[in-house]
Amino acid sequence: MKQSQTSRMVSYVIVLLMLALYVFPLFYLFNVSMKTQTEYLLDPVAMAEGIRLENFSEAWNKGNFSQYMWNSVLYTGMSTLLTLMLSIFAAFPLARRYVKFSTLIYIFFLISMYLPNPLIPQFSLINNLGLYNTQLGYILLKTTGTGIAFLMFVGYIKSVSRELDEAAAMDGCGYTRYLFTILVPLMKPILATGIILTAIGVWNDIIGPTIYLSDPSYQPVTKGLFTFYGQYMNNWPLLACGILIVTLPLVVLYVALQRFIVGGAMAGAIKS
Repeated sequence: MKQSQTSRMVSYVIVLLMLALYVFPLFYLFNVSMKTQTEYLLDPVAMAEGIRLENFSEAWNKGNFSQYMWNSVLYTGMSTLLTLMLSIFAAFPLARRYVKFSTLIYIFFLISMYLPNPLIPQFSLINNLGLYNTQLGYILLKTTGTGIAFLMFVGYIKSVSRELDEAAAMDGCGYTRYLFTILVPLMKPILATGIILTAIGVWNDIIGPTIYLSDPSYQPVTKGLFTFYGQYMNNWPLLACGILIVTLPLVVLYVALQRFIVGGAMAGAIKS
């Protein structure tokens, strides 16, 4: 299908506008991070007078990111790993209809995504189990919500040929072995997408740690951003540095997995 020159120009304009909407906030954030507090107060939108990389070092030390970063890596890594494993074990039998009422169970999973977060029952349960203010309790909380990864896995597994299951069963391949030696390698694109979405949700969470983790030594990296808020004045340049520090690991993770993202997002959309 050939596009006219006018429609092509309109497409380019729309793409450039969308690019500006995404890039300008990042540029402004980086520009603020290069300023001093006085320079920012004099003119918040002006260009920085110089490159002050020492702001990042000061923000790292003042925000205690060295301790918070390792906590976030632990929470994000363990929660993402456990969430993906649970999602695989739950998605496979539902996608293949190996259990009764598969459609009904799938609908319940789907409905749960649109329900409000039950903070009070969760807090009561965690407190009664003795897991309040523990790293294990917080990891279990972030693991229980499989979220969008489970739904994507179900859609992707439906597109995988069912003959693979029968061939593996005839060769004597066990259930768990089949999942991790045959199915999981085929799910690399959708797994990468699930890792990204799950990791972003855990890494950026600030409400959960505030409620369930009262010990400062257990707080994640997002807690360090509160250091730059004051009662009468905020240190905006250091806060901008802190935001960039918090964002950088997710950017690195996305760059490492980005070649799988498009394939994972489209997985299951076209049936074989």
